[in-house]
Amino acid sequence: MKNDYILVKGAREHNLKNIDVKIPRNKLVVITGISGSGKSSLAFDTIYAEGQRRYIESLSAYARQFLGMLEKPNVDYIEGLSPAIAIEQRTSARNPRSTVGTVTEIYDYLRLLFARIGIPYCPNCNKKISSQTTDQIVDSILALGENNKIEILAPLVRGRKGEYKELLQKAKRRGFIRVRVDGKIYEVEEVPELHKYKKHNIEIVVDRLLIKSDIRKRLADSLEIALKEGEGLCIVNVEGKEEKIFSSALACVDCGFSYEEVSPRLFSFNSPYGACPTCHGLGTRMEIDPDRLIPNPNLSVMEGAIESWGEPSSNWFISQLESVAKEYDFDLNTPFRQLPKVAKNVLLYGTEDEIKIKYTRWDGTSFEMYEKFEGAIPHLMRIYKQTDSESRREWVERFMSVLPCPDCNGARLKKEALSVKINDLNINDITKMSVKRAYQFFTSEIILTEKERVISREVIKEIQKRLGFMLSVGLDYLTLDRTTETLGGGEEQRVRLATQIGSGLVGVVYILDEPSIGLHQRDNHRLLDTLKKLRDLGNTVIVVEHDKDTILSADYVIDLGPGAGEAGGYIVATGTPDEIKANKKSLTGAYLNGKKAIPIPLSPRKPGNDFIIIKGARENNLKNIDVKIPLGLFVCITGVSGSGKSTLMTDILYRALAAHFYGSKTKPGEHDKILNIDKIDKVINIDQSPIGRTPRSNPATYTNAFTPIRELFAQTKDARIRGYKPGRFSFNVRGGRCEACAGDGIIKIEMHFLPDVYVPCDVCKGKRYNRETLEIRYKGKNIYDVLNMTVTEALEFFANIPPIRRKLELLNDVGLGYIKLGQPAPTLSGGEAQRVKLAKELSKIATGRTLYLLDEPTTGLHFEDVRLLLKVLDRLVAMNNTVLVIEHNLEVIKCADWIIDLGPEGGDEGGYIVAEGPPQEVAKNEKSYTGKFLKKLLAQSPLVLV
Repeated sequence: MKNDYILVKGAREHNLKNIDVKIPRNKLVVITGISGSGKSSLAFDTIYAEGQRRYIESLSAYARQFLGMLEKPNVDYIEGLSPAIAIEQRTSARNPRSTVGTVTEIYDYLRLLFARIGIPYCPNCNKKISSQTTDQIVDSILALGENNKIEILAPLVRGRKGEYKELLQKAKRRGFIRVRVDGKIYEVEEVPELHKYKKHNIEIVVDRLLIKSDIRKRLADSLEIALKEGEGLCIVNVEGKEEKIFSSALACVDCGFSYEEVSPRLFSFNSPYGACPTCHGLGTRMEIDPDRLIPNPNLSVMEGAIESWGEPSSNWFISQLESVAKEYDFDLNTPFRQLPKVAKNVLLYGTEDEIKIKYTRWDGTSFEMYEKFEGAIPHLMRIYKQTDSESRREWVERFMSVLPCPDCNGARLKKEALSVKINDLNINDITKMSVKRAYQFFTSEIILTEKERVISREVIKEIQKRLGFMLSVGLDYLTLDRTTETLGGGEEQRVRLATQIGSGLVGVVYILDEPSIGLHQRDNHRLLDTLKKLRDLGNTVIVVEHDKDTILSADYVIDLGPGAGEAGGYIVATGTPDEIKANKKSLTGAYLNGKKAIPIPLSPRKPGNDFIIIKGARENNLKNIDVKIPLGLFVCITGVSGSGKSTLMTDILYRALAAHFYGSKTKPGEHDKILNIDKIDKVINIDQSPIGRTPRSNPATYTNAFTPIRELFAQTKDARIRGYKPGRFSFNVRGGRCEACAGDGIIKIEMHFLPDVYVPCDVCKGKRYNRETLEIRYKGKNIYDVLNMTVTEALEFFANIPPIRRKLELLNDVGLGYIKLGQPAPTLSGGEAQRVKLAKELSKIATGRTLYLLDEPTTGLHFEDVRLLLKVLDRLVAMNNTVLVIEHNLEVIKCADWIIDLGPEGGDEGGYIVAEGPPQEVAKNEKSYTGKFLKKLLAQSPLVLV
């Protein structure tokens, strides 16, 4: 039937070749093919873009102004398309306020739970808080002392938007004369018109009093009125002092501490009513870091141990230091590491009391004076707060790090919120739990009274449900307070996938981009069960994927190819996984049926005598382990998600080596020491961050291939006649570029009720250069034509120019023959950016003794691309380098010379070394999950002599 399919007719987006596709609805559909074959162009740039465009077009003009509009994709038509939701990698904002708990809405339910059944305790004396009577409030006010002027106010509006004209009129009708609006007192009829879309605070002035012993009755009456008008809250404004808030519901009888209210917003770190006032809900602050201030504690103070001081030379400053040393009995020439704790504290934080400072002038006369010693850290903070000089602030920032907030200790909330407890746990205690531990707590450990059970039944059910979805996508090791900016692309995508299952939507087209990234083979079945559950709800699930298990579990497979870039964009095969296997044209089918396979080296390299040894690694969940990394080999760090792989390689090893070789100030993760660093010359972390943040950066500029290209154009006959230099052919500087668009090729047009529109520049027609520059040609092509070539096309074009050819060959070798030389950096995927960096590293003169670090380099790669990547990594090792990768792809792991397998589980149950050795040895280890899957694969894979 027609309605059983999504029909795509004439898709031509990017490199798609006018293809027609028939996608079955309410099925799990996998789109696969080699990198650059057009998978994302079909799934995201055609199907999702059209689904989203239709949805937005159906909204009112008022609603559309808040939403990003999508251009109509280059397709004839699409039939049978439902609203589309894309769950891509790393698409959410890098917002430090966004956590696993907030994204999945679990935190919203926790806030509601604590507001409804949480038991408040006094933050000062840790006693249970009960309601406060009017007499208790009167006693607290009288205790302020006689002759204090006070105002008693009843809060009507607290931090809400609106004009509140009717509210003010009601107050007037009830006999109230004055109100306080946003901190300013007005007579009711004189209140200015309030801004409708700004938040306001409005309080009725109930009474004004001078505290005397005989005002008890009047005070009590006024408080009764204020509590009634303020719905249990009243404010007492004491002249010249901080105002006090009292509640008829919650107050500590011992110290008088009052809760304003226990509502969900008290537990929100994004609200001023709940956020820690020191860090404003971030949990961290930029503070002076003693480790940055004292990079070498083996030096003494006089040798410059405290970097901001340098080697003290001023007579006055030396006199201060000598007086401090005498007062606290320590020697300024002792290495800082060996100083007593009290001496370190005084030097860093200063003295609370004045000390005697004796100063001798140049002429021999001396005097004594008493003053406090400021200390290095307060001195730097004073400069930072007081200076107007940007360079001075940058100098201080050299000594600063993002550290946990000293007041909330990273909990993000004010003390009142952290003093509300359920089963002796506050909300922060629960968010620090892993998903697995939290699920266990809410399903079997939480103890409630019958009344609490009735109140919380539905809320706890929602929390359990969402935690269950997180477990089902293999994220049991994540903690609820973990910020989304620290998640890997695959993790972040699976968090949002769990959220979507929780939403219970039906009849939707879900489009996912490699959800298996970062997931161990052991957990693959859980992800697949989740995708099938999403399908069974009545949705169409389209997945761009290269994972073998996912392809074989699909209801329908679309294989694109046969090549990449211009050689791709065709439908090679469609059908069930078995039909793909049987299709002789399908490269994917050949890998699925075993006719093609990535071979295992017949003679893997063996470790020599040189190892990098990490002693006592204990950052995050690592269990004080010693790790030996053999040098000169291809080494894989493996293990289930959350077992500690990234912590070991990036947080400890890379940061420590970057500090050693390049003076990096980023603090390494906790460990004792790293041995044999002298066995390597440098460390290079080839990550998946963009090669540039603007469209001006592209593969040609990043790999330096553009420099010899510009030099070649400058050597042409016409260029020399006109006196053009290589700079003429740069779109970053004046001269050759189009000045109408400053070399961007596009111009932004601001639309007030619609999103900004980007249109090609009218002058250069999107070509970035002016007419005179484009008149210069080499072999019939101008500079714009060259930037528009794919790497493969450019390789043929510049075949006789060695400096250009060498760089292009390397881009081709890493599987990027399909990308254009001038492709803007922001449009490259993480995997593509990583391979551009790899090509640049290969282009450098080989020195050997380099340690290369890569985190999941097979992201976005087809079986065939993985085969090419392994050849490139093997070339790096053959040049006497060490390649250390974090990887879950068994096709890569089986080709490693050495494996370090972490686990056995993720989170608290991980962080141990489960197995290490060559693949064949790890495959024999029954405790290793990696070994179990490796054993099966090794038996199927062919050997090849290397």
